[in-house]
Amino acid sequence: MIPVILVHGWKSHPGIWKRLTERLDDSRISYWIFDYTVLDGSAMEEIAKNLGEFIAAKRKEYEYTGSVDIVCHSIGSCIARYLLEVNDGHARHEQVRQLIAIGPPNNGSALAELFCDPVFGPVITGRLCGTFVPRNFDPAADVIVQACRPDSVTMATLRKAGIRSDIQYRLVCAENITQSPSFFPCFEGKTWELRPDGSWGMTYAGDGIVPHSDSVLPGAILDIVPADPAMLEKDPIMYCHIRLPQCQEVVNRVVNYLLHGPVTTGDKMPEIGF
Repeated sequence: MIPVILVHGWKSHPGIWKRLTERLDDSRISYWIFDYTVLDGSAMEEIAKNLGEFIAAKRKEYEYTGSVDIVCHSIGSCIARYLLEVNDGHARHEQVRQLIAIGPPNNGSALAELFCDPVFGPVITGRLCGTFVPRNFDPAADVIVQACRPDSVTMATLRKAGIRSDIQYRLVCAENITQSPSFFPCFEGKTWELRPDGSWGMTYAGDGIVPHSDSVLPGAILDIVPADPAMLEKDPIMYCHIRLPQCQEVVNRVVNYLLHGPVTTGDKMPEIGF
């Protein structure tokens, strides 16, 4: 079975993968957890470099030379993409079968930009304090927030590099299809987005933190959860950005992708009951 590398998001930790790793153990899928909490304050480029070194060390430890899958949450996907598309884009030494991104800000984060807005920023930061951002959070001093602004040098570098044709990209994004305020109470169930004309708006097509417009990546397969609106009525908060890696439906989908591998045009992903 192909091993999977797990990459958590900004200000997060490996504990978010607990439900997924339990299922991976049950399915006998090996996994390597990349923990970069000790690199808090480091640039995305440095964290991506460390991810490459981590993978190389694991390959050596297990004497493994084949392909791997990578599962990421949020900004973890930008870190993995920077390694694969920028650092290794031409050489292609990293053998990766699938990149599975949960709630990824592939086009940069509208919220990161909003944090830096002199008018809206302090209000938004105040609402998210203790929920998504740490107390005494200063976006101007946070290198990852600055790197994830849509017009940053880091995001421009990713856009220029483009995705790799030898990797299948899958995106798992949530949507508040029932328009429930309980989905993400901080924003009454909506997600902030930066519109093409540069204005701010709110949408239900997002997970409270990352709108679909931030996630969509040409050439990637986009899957929206929940498939059944009743699931949102039952437990809406499990589909918000912060909880997505622990959401049972998301875990089921990810394990399904890992077990069955990439799909080709016209193929339908096999459904497995859990």
